[in-house]
Amino acid sequence: MALMTTRPWKHPKTAFYYLRRAVPHDLRALVGKREEKVSLGTKDPVEAKRLHAVALVELEQRWAALRVGPRQLSEREAHELAAPVYDHWLGLYRDEPSRQTFWRIEFGDKLWPSRRRGWSLRAELGTALIRDAKETVESGQSAMEEWCLQEATALLKRRGLIVEEADHLKLAKGIAAAVQRASLTLARYARGEFDGPTFASPDATNQGAVPARAPATQFSVTFDELVNGWAAERNPTEKTLYEWKRVIRSFSAFVGHDDAGLVTPENVIAWKNDLVAADLKPKTINDAKLAPVRTILQWGVGNRRLPSNSAAGVTISAKKKAGQGIRSFTEAEALTILRAAAGETDPVRRWIPWLCAYSGARLSEVCQLRVEDVREIEGVPTMRFDAEAGSLKTVGSERTVPLHPALIAAGILDFVHAQGSGPLFSNLKPDKFGKRGGNGTKILGRWVRDLGITDLRLSPSHSWRHRFKTLARNHGLAPNITDAITGHSHRSIGDQYGEYDVMAMKREIEKIPPVIIIDHENNK
Repeated sequence: MALMTTRPWKHPKTAFYYLRRAVPHDLRALVGKREEKVSLGTKDPVEAKRLHAVALVELEQRWAALRVGPRQLSEREAHELAAPVYDHWLGLYRDEPSRQTFWRIEFGDKLWPSRRRGWSLRAELGTALIRDAKETVESGQSAMEEWCLQEATALLKRRGLIVEEADHLKLAKGIAAAVQRASLTLARYARGEFDGPTFASPDATNQGAVPARAPATQFSVTFDELVNGWAAERNPTEKTLYEWKRVIRSFSAFVGHDDAGLVTPENVIAWKNDLVAADLKPKTINDAKLAPVRTILQWGVGNRRLPSNSAAGVTISAKKKAGQGIRSFTEAEALTILRAAAGETDPVRRWIPWLCAYSGARLSEVCQLRVEDVREIEGVPTMRFDAEAGSLKTVGSERTVPLHPALIAAGILDFVHAQGSGPLFSNLKPDKFGKRGGNGTKILGRWVRDLGITDLRLSPSHSWRHRFKTLARNHGLAPNITDAITGHSHRSIGDQYGEYDVMAMKREIEKIPPVIIIDHENNK
């Protein structure tokens, strides 16, 4: 395997140095990309050279672990892996222990109680019968548990370890135990109970008997620097970067400065409360406001630009109420839309609903299809969702899907062949980010509502995806192949190994029954 670069690579815009290595071909499916690019967190060429050597060893160890495949973790191993978290957490707040407000030691020994059915089902635990006080407690515990799970995921990724869900939870519990011990120590520090002599009297200081502690390092970094560093490393879509920059600018305006090093947890909480007062939905606040700020600050922590993440653990309860969740189209609603589409001459309204209905694909994926993405493999007509056609949501979103017999019978191949080459829906204009899905969503959204389908729980685009998954369960499609067809994440580590044959996918997708269009004259 050839190296992308054998020495630190300097980013042309930010001047930060990076480790860059081409991912071995046999590991690309597991790593999820063709190249590893790791920020070294420094602009100093000498320091970058030293850190590059360390990062290279860690990367090779991670790849070696990936080749070994899934392994089991004992409780002892989980605690040993989590042990460095104790020193890290202590170091973050040693000089200002009272600033540690995220980890609540009164909850630390109560995480993951046995009465819970599993950490992935926490969102289902709340009921209308739980008192407000109890909800507050569980909300705090849930945030701490979620943070530990995220830290466990990051630690496993750094080490290149692949484990099953039960062992992932073991590591999360090990991290919780380490942070709990460190937080108990910090609580003692906050009461002035330090380990050994820390404070010197004025006389002793003057006599030089006890050296004074060096002042804590002052971190000063602008929000723009953090955003640009994160963007250079993660390479987000143009739309994501645009939206996140707007959120960060809004937060900066709220706190009254652009120095991320001066942000406190109280600033973040005050901003959250301001968003709540503005009547924004809890999900919008969590996913579209707090998440970008938390992610950018965490990048600063991980790259040694900030001592801690002041947004860690700051969330808002976003429990769905009955009747608010997105639902599938009913059979009658699906018939209404597909029958209307069959009578359309505009390609967007004619074919995109049908392609979504019979594949479970995201509307944005269908909108960016190219003529060359529809081709025959082993005698089976297929469509390919490829990153070259446009951005995809996840690594698993890149896939080849057999065309359902109902699509072929309706004439989709004739339509494709008539387009020549290039975008399949060339009449669908890209938005300002170059994406056709944005305008496709608007056009089809208005069209579906005009058909009289106005239930707010229905998404004119995403309800097709819900319906496909419902039909897949009802008609016995293999769950792992259903995920491969729809581009959903794998259910287990084992499912990440191997590929899915087109014939196997064809066998499963043909189990989805076609919607019978009564008016055959409009089916063209």
